[in-house]
Amino acid sequence: MRASVLLVLFLGAPPQQAPVDFDHDIRPIFKASCQKCHGAEGKPKGQLRLDLKAAAFRGGAGGKAILPGRSAESLLYKLLVDADDDVRMPQKAPRLGEEQIGLIRRWIDEGARWPEETPLGDQGHWSLRPLVRPPVPAAPPGAPRRPPWGRTPVDAFIAAKLGEKGWEPSPEADRRTLLRRVTYDLVGLPPTPEEMDAFLSDPSADAYEKVVDRLLASPRFGERWARHWLDAVHYADTHGHDQDRPRPHAWPYRDYVIRAFNLDKPYARFVEEQLAGDVLRPDDPQALVATGFLAAGPWDESSQMHIMADTVDKKIAQNLDRDDMLTATMSTFTGATVQCARCHNHKFDPISQAEYYALQSCFAGIDRANRPFDDDPALNRRRQDLLRKKTGLAVRKKSQPDAFLSPEISREAADWERGRSDAPGFWTILEPDRVQSQNGATLLRQPDGSVLSTGAAPDTDIYTITARTTLGRVTALRLETLTVEDHPYKGPGREDNGNFHLSEIRLLRSRGEGPPVAVELRNPMADFNQNGWSIAQALDGKPETAWAIYPEVGKNHFAVFELREPLDLGEGDSLVVVLEQLQGKHRLIARPRLSATSIAPPFRIDPLPPEIARIVSVDPRGRSREQKVELAAWVLDRKLEAEIDALPKPRLVYAAANDFTPVAKFSPARTPRPIYLLKRGDVTRPGEEATPGGLACIGGLSPAFAVPDPADEGARRAALASWLIDPKNVLTWRSIVNRVWHHHFGRGIVDSPNDLGRMGASPSHPELLDWLAVEFRDGGGSLKNLHRLLVTSAVYRQTSAGRADYAKTDASNLTLWRMNRLRLDAEQVRDSILQLSGKLDLTMGGPSVKQFHYEDPNPGVTPKVDYGRYDVDHPDNFRRAIYRWIFRTLPDPFMETLDCPDASQLTGARNVSVTPLQAMAVLNDRFVVRQSEHLAARLAGGGEVIRAYRLLLQRMPTAAEEAAIRDFAAKRGLANAVRVLLNSNEFMFLD
Repeated sequence: MRASVLLVLFLGAPPQQAPVDFDHDIRPIFKASCQKCHGAEGKPKGQLRLDLKAAAFRGGAGGKAILPGRSAESLLYKLLVDADDDVRMPQKAPRLGEEQIGLIRRWIDEGARWPEETPLGDQGHWSLRPLVRPPVPAAPPGAPRRPPWGRTPVDAFIAAKLGEKGWEPSPEADRRTLLRRVTYDLVGLPPTPEEMDAFLSDPSADAYEKVVDRLLASPRFGERWARHWLDAVHYADTHGHDQDRPRPHAWPYRDYVIRAFNLDKPYARFVEEQLAGDVLRPDDPQALVATGFLAAGPWDESSQMHIMADTVDKKIAQNLDRDDMLTATMSTFTGATVQCARCHNHKFDPISQAEYYALQSCFAGIDRANRPFDDDPALNRRRQDLLRKKTGLAVRKKSQPDAFLSPEISREAADWERGRSDAPGFWTILEPDRVQSQNGATLLRQPDGSVLSTGAAPDTDIYTITARTTLGRVTALRLETLTVEDHPYKGPGREDNGNFHLSEIRLLRSRGEGPPVAVELRNPMADFNQNGWSIAQALDGKPETAWAIYPEVGKNHFAVFELREPLDLGEGDSLVVVLEQLQGKHRLIARPRLSATSIAPPFRIDPLPPEIARIVSVDPRGRSREQKVELAAWVLDRKLEAEIDALPKPRLVYAAANDFTPVAKFSPARTPRPIYLLKRGDVTRPGEEATPGGLACIGGLSPAFAVPDPADEGARRAALASWLIDPKNVLTWRSIVNRVWHHHFGRGIVDSPNDLGRMGASPSHPELLDWLAVEFRDGGGSLKNLHRLLVTSAVYRQTSAGRADYAKTDASNLTLWRMNRLRLDAEQVRDSILQLSGKLDLTMGGPSVKQFHYEDPNPGVTPKVDYGRYDVDHPDNFRRAIYRWIFRTLPDPFMETLDCPDASQLTGARNVSVTPLQAMAVLNDRFVVRQSEHLAARLAGGGEVIRAYRLLLQRMPTAAEEAAIRDFAAKRGLANAVRVLLNSNEFMFLD
């Protein structure tokens, strides 16, 4: 009784109604129910807009809609309450509730106060206001300083909001419910029977707090909370788009996130490492891995790899790629919809198009590619130093080209040229005498000694080329596959994608009389081998194998074959080369050229880029200044590359990269590409060049970034990271505490985690949000401390039981008068079933596991994936869901049914549904059926029903439940009875 009196004293009697707040009370109604027809999109109906103050008070075709102080005369109010359904508003939508209409009436009668809106730079919106720590609400006069209900300052804010309505918080949940709730919340797994027994029997006052500390210290914590983060950054193990190719080196970033959460890395450092860790902490291998964040999203392989540079389509692809990086950055770290300003100024938030491109220019020098790193810091330091020198060469070639003409560098280039294995005279071109196509292609001899395959392209073909040579002895044969101009990819193959498959190559010697005699070839070497299709397969005698070069199409390639024994040629002797191309689909060489040498092996494969090959074909005395610079820079770059190749093999991470080996038409920028303000977002209409910067609407921070050297792409990202983590960047600190709150309570204080702007939701507890943001920012950015603060609060520990009187006006529980009842997400369901069956493999980290049948017969297109053919008892299937391979376009049907999000979308809040299809999946999916059998085997041996309840539901069954499940198991089998329990609301929901 005394406790109840104290609680009433604290909450107090309901005060007089507070004035209606436009941003908190009215704008959300306009946004949800009015602005679809009376907003910025299209032509506003009735010429009335309710998204802008000036337009709203100006009125529409029917006259003034809002008359301050006179709701009964205001057209807006009259249309809301009109009894005629053909007249009342909103049209074709549910009538507004009495409470909403009452708020609008009161707002008009109180003077229709609508905060002033100014142009860009407006800080009137709640999310842009300076962060000031609000005082923790005190109890009303006469009440104790801290209510009996409250455990943390968080509770005082919640109690104050409840007190405005004269409401009381809900009682604390029972211990079983609390342990189940917090264990799933923090580690994503159910408590074991032993953990439940220990908690229930612990009489200490801090028993719950000890559980929280144990869970936060568990390695399972990082695995659970990394999943939330990977949703937000749209991480997956494939590229997405129409060619959803595998991304086998994405996983180190996933492991970085898990490790960062387990180590409680300060949030500011966590942010800056993901944007510029390679620049800010070059000696830390994991800081480089962190930049996998920038490469986590979809990547259009088709456009990036197969469209020529400097074309409109290529510029569009690069622009969209940078847009994804920028959108992910600003959405994840600030909750700002900056991407809405790509084509025009943001229609709702103070973000200009110029600011959008200033932010985009921070990513102008990077692409997505595999980056090498080493776990050994010393080795990693050496490798990254060499890589930085390579990038520095590219920068100096643009900014200081004359430095490459120094006598020292010129001598080094000349020394290389004299010693190269393909110097002039090393190879002698074989001039074809006769050429023949077995299946009807037209083979034409070319002036450069090559043979052009034209006309109809047979499905398969065998070219036979007979040639004479002036060489008296032959020690090796070289085959070049040259590009052509009449192919979309310039070949060098005739397949649609520019590839070819050389099944076998044979060399014969013809003396003019009698059949040609075979000459044995050995030690094949090529400048490039397609994965699974190496040059060795052109000499293995198997027609089903071949040498191929995809995705390195559009380039000249070559292969060298040693003769087992030198071949001495007599007068009149000819060489016959047979090129068998038997794979089908027109995979034929478009323009082969043959050469031979008499120089003794060994031979070194040292392919030259086309531009370098053109330079070395020119006499050194006749080369232009630009050619000399290009050659010298390439020689120095090649020298650095040799030093890198001599290091132990590195690990790879798919991350932001400005220097990588070009693949097909995909080449690194090395220095920032110019970024222009695009009129209407059109790459063909560039305006002024953009320079790195942020948003002017963030008070106290300069929107211009200080980047001394515009060619230093890393400095751009570092400047952006510094701007984001600045204590004055109010969006960053509000955004992260809101995200964490969302995952604990099922709804953020702002119920739009990725949008803190005007089109997002308003905060339900704005003072609490600001208090948390300041507490988190000024307390060192410890996420574990934030988690501990929230899950030990009284509001978190409330029961989730409903109250009809409170639900009548707050059915959505915005005031948190009870705890929200949350459904287990897909990963929690899957991992729980594995733990319950005893099959869960808690191995941490490493490459993502493919929990599906996988075939990849056609490189360049999406692999074949079949979840139904996968062995559900394969050990990979027992790993936690955080480690599963995620296909963007081919999601796991079971996980998708349970609302696993589209990995191509930035998901701040998952959709949560309850559907019959989910029940069918949990009853009938092959994974669930098999794990239920394993669980039944684990339970066998007596007392099965009691043990099942303790494992699955963490409690003892009632007598009626025990009898019902026992009877069902006797008729249908224990495995089927287990599946019934798995489908129960008590298992699938957290009270």
